Amino acid sequence: MIQSVQRALRIMEYVGRHSGGVTAPRIAFECGLNRATAYNLLRTLVYEHYLRRDEHGKYTLGLEVSDRYSELTRTMAGPRTCAEFMRRMSSETGYSTFLARFVEGRPAVTEVTEGSRSPHVEDLIVGFDDGAHATALGKALLATLQPHDRARFLKAAGMRPFTRRTLTEPDAFEYDLAVYGESGVYAELGQFREGVGCAGVVVREGETPADRIVFAVALPLTEIRDTWPVLVGRLRDAAAELEPLL
Repeated sequence: MIQSVQRALRIMEYVGRHSGGVTAPRIAFECGLNRATAYNLLRTLVYEHYLRRDEHGKYTLGLEVSDRYSELTRTMAGPRTCAEFMRRMSSETGYSTFLARFVEGRPAVTEVTEGSRSPHVEDLIVGFDDGAHATALGKALLATLQPHDRARFLKAAGMRPFTRRTLTEPDAFEYDLAVYGESGVYAELGQFREGVGCAGVVVREGETPADRIVFAVALPLTEIRDTWPVLVGRLRDAAAELEPLL
């Protein structure tokens, strides 16, 4: 047996039993490891996104764990409906999940599944169709429009500030879309609500705006910054899995 692998798995099992997080000294003590070994393993697991370390020095399971679980459940039995997929993803990650589409020419939330780790945003409910310039859902949908149609929409809808980070100038908004458009995953970092981040991806493109659908997750702002590369991959996978269910 490879002892370092066994020790890493023992750490993950122990951390997984403590949803509120646990410190490195406690992990070392409970897993029977000297501190140097424990710190080396913890740094590696954080680097690989199997654990995450918060600002208080506590460790919790990372997104890569939910990815492995997601792959296992997909192999055993994939979701049969979009709602089932959203419930599963919210359960695995703890993040609230959303679908949105154009309704009467405005980006609107059409489905929501609450996650236990996401801050509650009371406005993001089914039917919400305001602030497209400040939400990841709205950005992803507006990015599918031609520039002149997008400019017309923003002029009519306005770009009021929801927080001090909200983009309120069309040129800044266009630049923001161009940057995120390179990855295909659009984000807002505290632009709609302080302390909350959201990332969204287009699931289905259509000939008309009404045919286009986007999927997004909301999470604490600190986590979206820490997990961005992993989150991008996860959302791309989610789009591929969701598209046949729509």
